[in-house]
Amino acid sequence: MPLPTATVLGILGDNLARRGSVLPLSKRTATRWAEGLDLPKGGDTVIYTGHLYQLIPAIDLMAGLLARFEESWVTRLFGLGRFVNRFISLTFFIQLLVPRRKRAEYNAMLHAIARLLKDGGVSFGYLYEDDLYSGTLAYDEGLDEAFAPHARRVAEAFRRHGVRRVITVDPHTTHMLQEVYPRFVPGFKLEVVSYLDVLAEAGGGLRARRDGQVVIHDSCVYARYVGVIESPRTLLRRAGVPFAEPELTGAATHCCGGPVEVLFPGEAHRIALERVAQLTKVGRRITTMCPICLVNLRKAAGDEAEILDISQVLAGANDGR
Repeated sequence: MPLPTATVLGILGDNLARRGSVLPLSKRTATRWAEGLDLPKGGDTVIYTGHLYQLIPAIDLMAGLLARFEESWVTRLFGLGRFVNRFISLTFFIQLLVPRRKRAEYNAMLHAIARLLKDGGVSFGYLYEDDLYSGTLAYDEGLDEAFAPHARRVAEAFRRHGVRRVITVDPHTTHMLQEVYPRFVPGFKLEVVSYLDVLAEAGGGLRARRDGQVVIHDSCVYARYVGVIESPRTLLRRAGVPFAEPELTGAATHCCGGPVEVLFPGEAHRIALERVAQLTKVGRRITTMCPICLVNLRKAAGDEAEILDISQVLAGANDGR
């Protein structure tokens, strides 16, 4: 039988309401990426992760486990799992199963983004333990009842620290703060800008991986909803990295399969395979600018292509830190 989507969504919503995230992270796990950067706490301008990069290894693991259960009798037990999860966080055990190297790789991407901003002369702080989960996956899956009070908590953290300008690191979080939060949080009026746009405007400070052409995969959210299309191309040119475009690019980009991989892992994988086939017609070294795109395309590509986050391309940040 198919996955009981209502129960899976219920577990994620319960986690957000009770534990502050669809897949709760410890404060140390959420903030470890910033070690060694000496970022000031708070300030007028802050970098905001929204926890998406930090959560991707656990989301990937959870999606893989759920894929095994599709059409299995085990799905009949999910209702009991939701009941237990209200008292004991079952998803905590998923976090324990995430390999350290996976966490280190995604932390290195965030670390690289911050270093690129610093090298570009951008001044910013970080909220550390108050850098809360954005709620993006909950909102994308229609969990408005759990999302609304959580959004107010995030907005209050920004207000408490005197934040006026937020530099975001992924398309989903950017869209959330620009378009969704103002609908759920009265008076929410922060300036919200993608780090790619900030870097493109700042100029300089790039340390590129100068080892061949990349094929650009545009994020649906960046290209169609946020309008971030030219800045990643500007940055690649500035860094001296040649790039190519697939047939479906820019605002006409093809979906990577996410973020439905938790509810419909088989369908998400099918869509990702389609996109990988399109991209590899042009080249086998591909760059993404969204952690959801990155993980879905990597799973679909296997050994057929090298999939890199654009932070890795621009800063050579795949050093495991």
